[in-house]
Amino acid sequence: MRPLSGDAWFVEAGGRTLVAKTGPGPRDEADGLRQLGAVRDGPPVPEVVFADDELVVTVAVEQAPRTPAHEESLGRALAALHATRLEHWGGGSSWIGNCQVDASVWPDGAAFYGARLGELAARCGLEKPVGGVVTRLPDLLPPGGPALLHGDLWWGNVLFGADGRAWLIDPSVHGGHPEEDLAMLALFGTVPDRLLATYREVGHLEPGWQERVALFQLYPLLVHTVLFGAGYRSQAVASRLS
Repeated sequence: MRPLSGDAWFVEAGGRTLVAKTGPGPRDEADGLRQLGAVRDGPPVPEVVFADDELVVTVAVEQAPRTPAHEESLGRALAALHATRLEHWGGGSSWIGNCQVDASVWPDGAAFYGARLGELAARCGLEKPVGGVVTRLPDLLPPGGPALLHGDLWWGNVLFGADGRAWLIDPSVHGGHPEEDLAMLALFGTVPDRLLATYREVGHLEPGWQERVALFQLYPLLVHTVLFGAGYRSQAVASRLS
């Protein structure tokens, strides 16, 4: 065994290198990886070897330095993922990282995002500023959806494989709007133009998507406020739509 991070280890077993990870929601993580892996032409994910209430074990991904081909691969694969339509909003994982969320299903996007944003805002004392956004969601949200989302798509959950493809790990799958994944990817790093170009070769972005980035970034900012506190709290308040 070799340490990988605070709650994960590389394990050599049976002639393979595996990743063993503890923490909340291992069964949800395993189910999410399986759902993503079942999408035709979608993003590759590590094979799940084992999961129970305390541990998830996957096959390790052989990595390489990031290249333009990885970014193009990710754009096409995300578009294929987002073409997977679901019958409900929400559902899926009860965890995003170490933050627990309500995995109830909802009949429409405004109800889902309103419930999720409102519940998280209540946990960090931001009911008033976030409430102003929630009441306007029917007018703010774009058409389309619900689609299958990775749900926790920041660059730390993207691995650049030695096979030239971008692999995804640690999902928080649910039914949502595709712009959510792209907005989260932009929150902690730049989304390259080549990624967006290859995304558009396969998928579609609704007009005005750039103006909605802040709207869809409010969810991960609230999650980070719940987990880490003050710095993200001020960022969440500053990013809300006025």
